[in-house]
Amino acid sequence: MTTTETELKALMLASQDGDAAAHRMLLERLSRHLRAYYKGKLARMGRSATEAEDLVQEAVLAIHLQRHTYDPQELLTPWVHAIARYKLIDFLRRNRASVADVPIDEADEITANDDHLSAESSFDVRRLLKHLPEKMQCSIEAVKLEGLSVAEAALRCGISESGVKVNIHRGLKTLAALIAQRTQT
Repeated sequence: MTTTETELKALMLASQDGDAAAHRMLLERLSRHLRAYYKGKLARMGRSATEAEDLVQEAVLAIHLQRHTYDPQELLTPWVHAIARYKLIDFLRRNRASVADVPIDEADEITANDDHLSAESSFDVRRLLKHLPEKMQCSIEAVKLEGLSVAEAALRCGISESGVKVNIHRGLKTLAALIAQRTQT
């Protein structure tokens, strides 16, 4: 087991035991790792760093919501990597990426079955969304939860496509802050 694996696993176990400081540190450290992972993957596809940041926020949110499913008997990094990979696949599906845009060794992952958040986690996300402004809620629900394209979400929410993107980016950051705030209490 690597030093990083050992440290991250210790933080996850403390997080599962209710240690808010360990949870925040875990999410911060994972954010750095995920940022590098997504930037590398997206750069090979000619995608932007902004998209990588959105994916980091989505993955961190999923890790937070699904931390109760982590089995302490297993390594942590493969569990985190699986979540990160599924978030990337979801992103590519939502953005209508063609298989031609994906490196050949990852093309089979585009059609892989996605893991779905549990009903409890979905309820938690929808409850958290109620703390956001209406247009922000609409943007996140349409694109991130229902899988609509940005253009489809813009029509549904009555705002521009760039407005949808900004709302999603800011909304995910706000949700991450709300989660961090709630884990402190």
